[in-house]
Amino acid sequence: MTLSRRALLALTTGAIFAGGAASAQDMPAPFDNPDDVEIALVRYLSTGDFFQAYLGGVEAQAEALGVNLRVLDSRQDAALQSDMVDQAIALGVDGIIIQHGLTESMQAAAQRAVDAGIPVVAFDVDVENEAIPQIEQSDYMLGSLALEQAIADNGDAFRAAYVYVPGIAPLDRRDVAWQDVREANPGIEEVAQFGTLDNPIANSVANQARSVLQANPDITVVFAPYDEFAKGVKIAVDESGMSDQIDIYSADVSTADISAMREPGSAWVATVATNPAVVGEVSVRTLAMMLAGEEPGESVVVPPTLITQDFLNENDISNMDELAAMMPQFAHSDVSVPDWMPLPPRN
Repeated sequence: MTLSRRALLALTTGAIFAGGAASAQDMPAPFDNPDDVEIALVRYLSTGDFFQAYLGGVEAQAEALGVNLRVLDSRQDAALQSDMVDQAIALGVDGIIIQHGLTESMQAAAQRAVDAGIPVVAFDVDVENEAIPQIEQSDYMLGSLALEQAIADNGDAFRAAYVYVPGIAPLDRRDVAWQDVREANPGIEEVAQFGTLDNPIANSVANQARSVLQANPDITVVFAPYDEFAKGVKIAVDESGMSDQIDIYSADVSTADISAMREPGSAWVATVATNPAVVGEVSVRTLAMMLAGEEPGESVVVPPTLITQDFLNENDISNMDELAAMMPQFAHSDVSVPDWMPLPPRN
């Protein structure tokens, strides 16, 4: 059976209604009547632990505000994501969060929302619009901190494979760090570049990595600046029996990633990350500030932190809650927190 795009939109739209915990009389308009406020999260990427945790943060902050959240998931269909922005506009939502996507497909759609008078924020997608705050994890720093650790562990001369898919804003920003580090350290040789976002991402990357490792058995470092990439590389490294000769450096973190990094003899030695749930909360808070008539700024950055295998093992960390306990910046970020803003409960 072939479904029309309209039918697909209906199937992929979900509404999540969250009850507020803060007193409405303490909140600025429109949050003094939060039941009347609806925001939309329009997603491009949703596969993987990072995106589930990000969604959890969005849901938690929406619940703390007491607003209605509508989730529209395009499942990596760029045209469908653009249509979903139009659907959100037609539904009359009060604000829109655009999560990932391609600049060429989202730029015009985001402008249509702005033209309709709807505040918009964008996470990890550059919609090239000064009216839309860009929320990011300082992707350049994510890349550079991981590569600094690679150099600390392996020296400034090694043969490396690089996992990269162009056209995705956070990966493009991390690529700048890779290019800068290579230029500053000419002894680092990129012998192979590969990558895909085909679902399931980790398995698809693993298929590519098997061929790369077979053709280049002298690779000692893999820079895989997205945790689903790193998972895939680790699968291939484990299968090839090369765990003792390759170090994997990544970005982003989840409980599953922590488990993979702590496996005996794991080649995944470091990642740089923020808590994706915290980034989700920041996305909602930034949009809420705009709805309340406040100015969050053009760029909203959540600083990342280096997480090494040694740190996880030394502190016996097995999940995100334990990581947050050892790294307070993982439990909360003070970014986009005006005095009136209610926050999700903390453990």
